[in-house]
Amino acid sequence: MSRLQGFVRRWLVFVVAIVLWELVTRFAQNPFFPPPTQIVEAAGQKWFSGPASSLFLTDEVFTDLLASLGRVFAGWLIAVVIGVGLGTLLGRSRTGMDYFGPLMAFMRAIPPPVLVPVFLVLLGIGTEMQITVIVFGVMWPILLNTVDGVRSVDQVKVDTAKSFRIPRSHWVFGVVLPAATPKIFAGLRVSLSLALVLMVVSELVGSTNGIGYRLIFDQRAFDLPAMWAGIVLLGVLGYLLNTLLLAVERRALSWQPSQASANVVGG
Repeated sequence: MSRLQGFVRRWLVFVVAIVLWELVTRFAQNPFFPPPTQIVEAAGQKWFSGPASSLFLTDEVFTDLLASLGRVFAGWLIAVVIGVGLGTLLGRSRTGMDYFGPLMAFMRAIPPPVLVPVFLVLLGIGTEMQITVIVFGVMWPILLNTVDGVRSVDQVKVDTAKSFRIPRSHWVFGVVLPAATPKIFAGLRVSLSLALVLMVVSELVGSTNGIGYRLIFDQRAFDLPAMWAGIVLLGVLGYLLNTLLLAVERRALSWQPSQASANVVGG
């Protein structure tokens, strides 16, 4: 019963908003704002009207949706490796941020979309350019949160490691990174949402496939229900990716007392 009540509380506002959206758009009869039922119908036609041999998935799923997801994951994972690696090095260095801090503040202040023309000139139209845009934009939250997390390691742990002469590799992977994991995951959540945004931005101007490319194609063809289906799809993808990352975070941080008590209460 408590789980059912929690489910109702989480989704009640969403369902009410969808119903209001349907009623208002049908009353207004504005061609630029189709009702949700038309959007769902367009989504079914776009993505689920294929042959049975391909599980009723259309070619658009394979040429656009999967291509965009591949760019998001590739760019985000590269940014995770770079951000966590550099963040750990700078966080453990006494003077690293003194030298590189101003440069990092300057670089992360540049909006990644304005560099799309630069990357287009350097790399041309294609996946390489789009992944580069994603990596540049999403690396900074991961890097800065890693630096902050690494620097916040308890001094007692530092002194204990020195007393027992723990090897540096064991110290970094067994003490520093686990202690910094909560703040690293905070950066990962921000960066994953940002990766989805930058994927769309890069595909709007520098792609021949993908969700962003299809949005522009449907908009220019005045297929507005299909365009709105793409917009709703982005919201669904963002929600699913965030939910998946939260599940991984709960699993990874289950050893922490606060997280363990939260799991007990939630269960």
